[in-house]
Amino acid sequence: MTAAILDPVDNFSLKRKDWLIISLVGTVHASSHFFQLVLPTLYLSLAHEYGYDFAKLGLLASAFFLVSCLGQASSGFVVDRIGPAPVLRFGLACFVLSGILIGVSSNYWMLLLAAVVGGIGNSVFHPVDFSILNHRVSPHRLGHAFSTHGLTGNLGWALTPVFMATIIYLANWRIAAFAAAALVAFVLLLTWLGRGLLEGKNQGDASLSADRSEISNRASAAPDLSNQTAFQTLATLLAQPALWGAFLFFAFTSMALSAVQNYTIPMLDQVYGIDKILAGTTLSAYMVAAALGMLVGGFLVSSTPNTERIVAVSLLVAGALLLVLANGGVPPAFAVTLIAMAGFCSGVSAPSRDMLIRRVTPKGATGTVYGLVYSGMDVGSSLAPAGFGLMLDAGYVQGPWFGAATGFAVAAMLALWVARSASRATLNTAGA
Repeated sequence: MTAAILDPVDNFSLKRKDWLIISLVGTVHASSHFFQLVLPTLYLSLAHEYGYDFAKLGLLASAFFLVSCLGQASSGFVVDRIGPAPVLRFGLACFVLSGILIGVSSNYWMLLLAAVVGGIGNSVFHPVDFSILNHRVSPHRLGHAFSTHGLTGNLGWALTPVFMATIIYLANWRIAAFAAAALVAFVLLLTWLGRGLLEGKNQGDASLSADRSEISNRASAAPDLSNQTAFQTLATLLAQPALWGAFLFFAFTSMALSAVQNYTIPMLDQVYGIDKILAGTTLSAYMVAAALGMLVGGFLVSSTPNTERIVAVSLLVAGALLLVLANGGVPPAFAVTLIAMAGFCSGVSAPSRDMLIRRVTPKGATGTVYGLVYSGMDVGSSLAPAGFGLMLDAGYVQGPWFGAATGFAVAAMLALWVARSASRATLNTAGA
């Protein structure tokens, strides 16, 4: 893409509008990741208050993600039919209500209800966010939009423990829950004030990029799925192998991430003799490095139309680094570095991954497709902790790292397969 093509339309006003949209959607995404960790950060307080064991407390998180998985697969249909903005506000309102229910809870069932309400809220954000970004941001800036989206999610995760621990220390866990609800309520207010940025579609010049023209030509030959019933749309999508591949891709990458997030601290202790404080810092380094990788990935995604290659290479390298780590033969200081490097590589893949999903999305089904494929992430997040925990209990202390490496490798192969399936489908459509 040349500068001459962009100059007539890529003016300051358009650029400013794009970044306002990206920033607002990123803030929303950060709040969704922030709220995912609200209940886990209260485990110790709830155990002290009510005497619940960790199995019972863990069930709250399982309920949250199970409901989110079921809701995410279906909320995309709603997004494609009534628009993303009202669905987004509904999701944020559910978080606010969930936080209030946690704060006023007096028994386990109220906490479980709060988890279910929070899971309903969490289910809408990927279909909503990607629908807005794909429809409202200029195509040549989408790579940066996707990288910012991933970065803000990681920052949301990083904020929760600090935010909640500080409020608990200054007041108590109930006030911390109310404070979490208030923070999300502030984000809800921002989405109302910025509602003009979230509604409608980008009406920029059709010559803004060759990519837009190509997508428009392909889309014009295909039916608009938003005009079909939910059952017809689902039947059409489920007949596309690429979408099944994308679903499995997210399931395997989330399994890998779950292994790293949940068990890196005990594995560093048992394999390398690293104390819990340094191990916790190392896990934070993984997340920060992943965020930096996402920023770099935002620049790489526009360097080639074959984004699946970036995804495959970065995930294979991340998996190889974890394999070296799992073998236990490196110095402890280098083990810390390997984990950060693996986080960086996994982060690089994220913007290209989201661009790849865009390529396999039929017209009128943006929210539906992102909802369906991202529900694979919730599936992986629900299944992996128990399975890898059994490995540790059985004495296979490096098991989760080997599992994470395998998950990244399988996901890399799936990314290549999804791209090939999408290309075949495009050729078949063109031939028809």
